[in-house]
Amino acid sequence: MAIESVLQENRVFDPPADLVKNAAVPGMEAYKALCAEADKDYEGYWARLAKEHLVWKQPFTKTLNEANYPFYKWFEDGKLNVSYNCLDKNVDAGLGDKVALIFEADDGKVTRVTYKELLAKTCQFANALKARGVKKGDRVVIYLPMSVEGIVAMQACARIGAIHSVVFGGFSAQSIRDRVNDAGAVAIITADEQCRGGKAIPLKPAVDEAIGLGGCESIKTVFVYQRTGGACNMVAGRDITWADAVAGQATTCEPEWVEAEHPLFLLYTSGSTGKPKGVQHSSGGYLLHAILTTKWTFDLKANDVFWCTADIGWVTGHTYITYGPLACGGTEIVFEGVPTYPDAGRFWKMIQDHKATIFYTAPTAIRSLIKAADTNPAVAPKNYDLSSLRILGSVGEPINPEAWMWYYNNVGGGKCPIMDTFWQTETGGHMITPLPGVTPLVPGSCTLPFPGIQATIVDETGTEVDWGKGGFLVVKKPWPSMIRTIWGDPDRFKKSYYPEDLGGKLYLAGDGAVRDAKNGYFTIMGRIDDVLNVSGHRMGTMEIESALVSNPKVAEAAVVGRPDDLTGEAICAFVVLKGARPNGDEAKKVVKELQDWVGKEIGPIAKPKDIRFGENLPKTRSGKIMRRLLRSLAKGEEITQDVSTLENPAILDQLKQAAG
Repeated sequence: MAIESVLQENRVFDPPADLVKNAAVPGMEAYKALCAEADKDYEGYWARLAKEHLVWKQPFTKTLNEANYPFYKWFEDGKLNVSYNCLDKNVDAGLGDKVALIFEADDGKVTRVTYKELLAKTCQFANALKARGVKKGDRVVIYLPMSVEGIVAMQACARIGAIHSVVFGGFSAQSIRDRVNDAGAVAIITADEQCRGGKAIPLKPAVDEAIGLGGCESIKTVFVYQRTGGACNMVAGRDITWADAVAGQATTCEPEWVEAEHPLFLLYTSGSTGKPKGVQHSSGGYLLHAILTTKWTFDLKANDVFWCTADIGWVTGHTYITYGPLACGGTEIVFEGVPTYPDAGRFWKMIQDHKATIFYTAPTAIRSLIKAADTNPAVAPKNYDLSSLRILGSVGEPINPEAWMWYYNNVGGGKCPIMDTFWQTETGGHMITPLPGVTPLVPGSCTLPFPGIQATIVDETGTEVDWGKGGFLVVKKPWPSMIRTIWGDPDRFKKSYYPEDLGGKLYLAGDGAVRDAKNGYFTIMGRIDDVLNVSGHRMGTMEIESALVSNPKVAEAAVVGRPDDLTGEAICAFVVLKGARPNGDEAKKVVKELQDWVGKEIGPIAKPKDIRFGENLPKTRSGKIMRRLLRSLAKGEEITQDVSTLENPAILDQLKQAAG
């Protein structure tokens, strides 16, 4: 009944033989050799890779400085420029005419941008930033839709040493204000409107409202990219259109060579207190891991077409759209819109049209597309030519074995390995992940640590536990792309990630995990606060969700705990069925059926006490289920959190009522 039962998965999928021989890391022996090199000489390992994969203006002589732990420094006396490493390096290597970006707009219109063109656009906008007084170390908030301009804005900041902070296009005015205020930003880059699902949604008014709330006095300039040309308010002296800002600017701009530890960006992520944390990332160490993970996890080759479906507002869009693939000289797809418009075959049609070879998306997208294909067989993947695909990836949350198998068989045709990648905003890049030419895959497991990452599992005292026993996921040694601090709050950084209870030197990921007793594979059991204790039995919410989703009637499920006088915690499940949302006696009947189903799959102790049905689940616009909201609903509390980041706020009323 314990947390370990999810490990009963016994299907294993070996790497395809033809992939193994040509892979960046060719086979398990090559993987073990890299791990052994890191074990033997940790600093030497990372120093070698940093010299091989990055262009340094001033080579580093110090690899790791641990004097002021946990505020670690990597390659600190070296100087480089991130934009140079993504753009000029490739143009200089003869890739100027290679397509860097294939941008497909919401309406299906396609634009291709070469490396030479992307470099020119980046330099022009970098010069526009400088013309408005933006300089090295200044913070710039980017509030843009998915677009070529979004990537150009990020690269232009990196080029001049400005620190960008991207805010997802759709966050509320209050969210923008809080981030501008915390970062002390001098400029905002936004758009008149964004296009999603055939609708134009205003962005600029949220910026005006944010500034109007007070606390944004540091803002001197607002750049407005005219995405639709829709009417929008422009404040004289402060606001300037993108077109006017770049008019007459040179298409060359000397990069600002910065120290490896110079902050490249801040990215705000939700904390347990609700106050957003500004996660600060470095330039050198971050870019190194972005390159290595793009090359090794996705085996990126010169002729690949890479598609990560994330938004640049999230860390996945930073590392695996704006930086990693470009620093590797890759060709990538950038997508504006939603996976269900004009219909739920959009992703499959884009893979077919652009001959994508590597596809990286989130379990929540996969689950919604499974439901769509069940409802409307015309949009099922089998109706499209997906034969160009060779590698699949999953990101954002653990993927349950049922969704894994559907993805493997229906999207990958049973031939594409799935890289189930565990990492976080704070880690900068993949931490535990299969490698395509190395790892036998087990559905639902993120398998083994990336070479050089010293991950393990400990109990509440910081003592390592045996394989097969659940505990807290930690990383024993610092790594180059790790979070450097929380902007303006070093104490919160230490308390959150290097707690004294664990000795102050272990990075605490905040996730529960367990290693398979036979092969040492890691399975992530969900956030530490997603481990339920029911009558003394510890259960991961993910295993109960997995059991629910394996029922043929269920499309999606999320499980949370709520206090219970009898059992300590009671299990509350929020469920989306493949058919219509049930009511009355029908709902009671389905509740009983699902309770019995979970009892059979896991055991009676895991039966949800409370099951509620909705047409969908409350999700952020990046597709993450808002579990904190679900906890409030389960407890019957008033919703006080900011729900402006919700894709579908109306769903909350449906989920307030228990079905039986």
